[in-house]
Amino acid sequence: MIFKADGNVKLEMLMHYIIWKCQDPTTLGATKLNKSLLYSDIFFYVEHGKSITDVVYIKRQFGPVPNPKDFLQARDKLEKEGKIAVTKNLYHGMPQYQFVALQRPDISMFTSDEISIVDIVVEEMCQKHTASSMSELSHDIIWEAAEIGEEIPLYTYFASRFGEINEEDIQWAKSRAKQRGMGQ
Repeated sequence: MIFKADGNVKLEMLMHYIIWKCQDPTTLGATKLNKSLLYSDIFFYVEHGKSITDVVYIKRQFGPVPNPKDFLQARDKLEKEGKIAVTKNLYHGMPQYQFVALQRPDISMFTSDEISIVDIVVEEMCQKHTASSMSELSHDIIWEAAEIGEEIPLYTYFASRFGEINEEDIQWAKSRAKQRGMGQ
């Protein structure tokens, strides 16, 4: 499916860019990388009606993450191509995957609006939050409503901005997504 492949390429390139932007590997473990991808996609979606990467987010114990298969495939490809290095170290006594960009990323496939949002997200993630605080932020009402392993569509984040969601909110969000050609 061509659409899916394009999403994977954008995921790969966005991962590379985020790793490059967050130059201190101790400030960007796997959790913060996942959250940086998530919030970049959410904020862009809220403003523009589409995500940056087109990847599917899944509920996991520590919050929503890009489909693990897509995430690992993109990470492994970047590492194999010598664009990033991935190490597993202890950080404050806890195991942490750390990432270092070995090459400057190619961002030509992104718009200036996309990069602008990613830059804001990365600054917040790398400078102002810990992995724990980011996980806590992502455990919102949308995450709570999903089952472990279940897809969390980005359109559900519209409902999270207004408090408790109900069936009417879900139907409205699905309707809006369908009108924009994004829903199920």
